[in-house]
Amino acid sequence: MFRGAIAAIVTPFKNGKVDEESLRSLIDFQIENGTDGIVPCGTTGESSTLSHEEHDRVIEISIEAAGKRVPVIAGTGSNSTQEALRLTKHAYEAGADGVLLVCPYYNRPTQEGLYQHYKFIAENVPIPIVPYNIPSRTGVNLLPETVARLAKIKNIVGIKEASGSLKQMSDVISLCGPEFDVLAGDDFFTLPLFILGGKGVISVVSNVAPADMANMIDALEKGDMQKARELHYKIVSLIDALFIETNPVPVKAALAMMGKIQYEIRLPLSKLLDKNYENLKNVMQNYGLI
Repeated sequence: MFRGAIAAIVTPFKNGKVDEESLRSLIDFQIENGTDGIVPCGTTGESSTLSHEEHDRVIEISIEAAGKRVPVIAGTGSNSTQEALRLTKHAYEAGADGVLLVCPYYNRPTQEGLYQHYKFIAENVPIPIVPYNIPSRTGVNLLPETVARLAKIKNIVGIKEASGSLKQMSDVISLCGPEFDVLAGDDFFTLPLFILGGKGVISVVSNVAPADMANMIDALEKGDMQKARELHYKIVSLIDALFIETNPVPVKAALAMMGKIQYEIRLPLSKLLDKNYENLKNVMQNYGLI
């Protein structure tokens, strides 16, 4: 159902508020450059610092701006099942094509708790659901055996996998079968995961270099491994630079360098250290983006 280069879009701010005009422009920029989908209100979209009203509005704008040209997979996760349910219902009613649900963080539920969390939401909202496994941020790891249980629920259609373990990703693909969409949650793993049977990536790099990421996926789908490898090694320099500090701080700095947004983030995140900013700027210049 979901494949390709899917952009985990930033939430641009201006004077402390969501910059709706810039968000619409970013989405147009993505689609014009071959991006296959948009994820608003994920980690890269600073969902954890958005008010409920802002969260809902960002999703609504993203759906409007995409205009059914590409799927919108709205971030609606929470460590409260009831809050995740409310956000998911809103995304469904607003017309999202799917939702991305991060594993409940801080609570540290068991595998059974994780299963019941996703099952409850899937049974109450008839929208395609993609769990998001990122143990480094949540404190819990959604194990392959639990993913296989979830894959039997009709509207749980895939997973964003950011465990950092290719073995775990391989096990998920093996247990869940080819109809279950396994998407890379780290840009670096896009190529190796695709070879294992993955369907694409929910990408940070796509924010600044959407055409290269989309072209790499296209090359992989066509079996053009030489081109895919060339693009992978080209993109690696950006991956390193865009994760020099906590995401999404570097990617917002990069987009500001490109003149696409204001360099504005919300506490507790703070702007890049001067040396890291200069490092990022050099990479962006060498890449030809500024």
